[in-house]
Amino acid sequence: MKTYDVHVKEFIPLISPAALKEELPITDKAAQTVVAGRRVIEDIIHKRDRRLLAMVGPCSIHDEKAALEYAAKLNRLRELVQDTLYVVMRVYFEKPRTNVGWKGLINDPGLDGSCDMSLGLRKARALLLQITEMGLPTATELLDPIVPQYIAGLISWAAIGARTTESQTHREMASGLSMPVGFKNCTDGGLATGLNALIAAGSPQNFLGIDPQGKTSIVHTTGNPYTHLVLRGGRRPNYDSVSIREAVGLLHDKGLPQAVMVDCSHANSRKRYQEQAVVWQDVINQRINGNDGIIGLMLESSLGQGRQENTGRLETMQYGVSITDACIGWETTEHLIHWAHERLLRHLDLSPAAGVATADAR
Repeated sequence: MKTYDVHVKEFIPLISPAALKEELPITDKAAQTVVAGRRVIEDIIHKRDRRLLAMVGPCSIHDEKAALEYAAKLNRLRELVQDTLYVVMRVYFEKPRTNVGWKGLINDPGLDGSCDMSLGLRKARALLLQITEMGLPTATELLDPIVPQYIAGLISWAAIGARTTESQTHREMASGLSMPVGFKNCTDGGLATGLNALIAAGSPQNFLGIDPQGKTSIVHTTGNPYTHLVLRGGRRPNYDSVSIREAVGLLHDKGLPQAVMVDCSHANSRKRYQEQAVVWQDVINQRINGNDGIIGLMLESSLGQGRQENTGRLETMQYGVSITDACIGWETTEHLIHWAHERLLRHLDLSPAAGVATADAR
C-alpha cells in the first residue's frame, strides 16, 4: 500500500541553480550594479547616507518587453534625482495568493496555467541581467525559498511580504540572504510579528535548503545585519506620523535599526492606486519635518495606470498595464519623484558632508 505522494501527479526535474547561472552568467557591469546598490541601501538603513530609498515599479512583471521599457525610463529618471533619492526598480516575479490566481512570472510565464517554471526561472534571470546591466539596481519579493539560489545574486534589496513575515521558513531564509531585506507588518497591521522577524533574521539560523547544485542540504547562516521594517497598513493605514513614530520607538526598544520604509500601496492606500500619491507626499513631508526614522518609500507603478484581467494571452492585453494590483501610470510616477526631489533639495542638507554617498561611492 502506497503511503507517500498519494496526491502528486508527477515530478518534473528542474535545472540546478549552478547550471542556470552558467547558462546566464552575471556580467561585470551587472555585478557592479548589484554590489553598489546593496552598499548604498545598507548605508541608508544605518543612516550613513541620508538620501531616501525609492522602490518603484510594477506590482508584478508579466511582460518582459514592457518591463525593459519601464526600466529604461526609470533609469534615466534615477540619474536626475540621485542627489536626494536612491531609486531601485521593483522587479517582482512571485505573487502570494490568499486562495488561487496567477502566481507570477516564475510560476506561470505563459500566463495560461501551463506553469513552465524552468522557463519562468530563465525569463526572470535574463530580465534581471538586462536591467542591472543598465546600471539600475533591482528589488523583489522572495516567496519560494528555492528561488533565491537562482536569482538572488542579481538583487540589491528583497522584501518578505505581509503573509510570510510570520513564517519561520522565510525568517531563516532572510538570515542567509546577501542583500538588505525589508519585512512588512502583517495584514492586520500589527508590528510585533515584524519586530520578531527582524530579530530572527538578524540571528544565525540552521535549516533545510538547497545548495547551488540543487542538492538538499543543511544550511548554516550568520544572520543578516541589514533588515528593516516596512509599513504597509492593516485594518487601517499606518503611514501617519503617529504610527511611524510608534514603530521607530518599538524598534529602539528592541535594539533594532530605527529604519522604516513606507509602502504607499496596499492597505496604506486602501487599495486605491490613485491614493498612493497622497501617502507619498505625506511621508516626504514627514521626513522634511524631521522624522529621520523614515528611510524610504515604495510605489507600485507601471507604464499604464490601473489594472486589467489576465486573459492568458499577452497579445490580447493592454501593453504596460498590471494584471495584479492596480498601479499608478508613468506620468504620475515621474511627477511624484520629481516633486519629492525638489522638496528634499530645498529643505534638507543632503550634501556629501552630511552623509550622502559621493558620486564615486555610488
